[in-house]
Amino acid sequence: MRRLGDGVEAALHCLLVLAGLEEGRVLPGKALAEIHGISESYLLKHLRELTAAGLIEAVAGPRGGYRLAREPVAVSLLDVVEAIDGREPTFVCREIRRNCPGKSQDPAVWRQDCFIKTRMMAAERVWRDALRAQTLADLVADGERLIDPENRRIVAGHVEKAQR
Repeated sequence: MRRLGDGVEAALHCLLVLAGLEEGRVLPGKALAEIHGISESYLLKHLRELTAAGLIEAVAGPRGGYRLAREPVAVSLLDVVEAIDGREPTFVCREIRRNCPGKSQDPAVWRQDCFIKTRMMAAERVWRDALRAQTLADLVADGERLIDPENRRIVAGHVEKAQR
């Protein structure tokens, strides 16, 4: 299956943290990078992509930072994947079936779509539908159940100190 970019993982983790902010509060990009142990410059690129996609808001100024632009239930995992990795199909048929020396040059022979492409595109539709059906709210619920109390306390402490 398609390998998602590392930015998707970073984006999902950051959105999960932002989902826990109190109403009206923001968290600086630097704090999000520190919480996840990743480069601030690397993360800021992905935060810009999430902002451009309308998933988060960037608040400028010395008291600025990031917050969700939508309720968690309105942010699908597909929204995040497409914001970071783009909307392009994961499979691109290059029609290499036509390349063998001696194969027909008659365009009528190649009128029908490649059956491999047809199968791959069907699989991609299922994959995208599965991502569309899952939301940030689902991740929040998973986190409440699955993140151990110690790690939850540590992240909450970082957020408490850094939020504005």
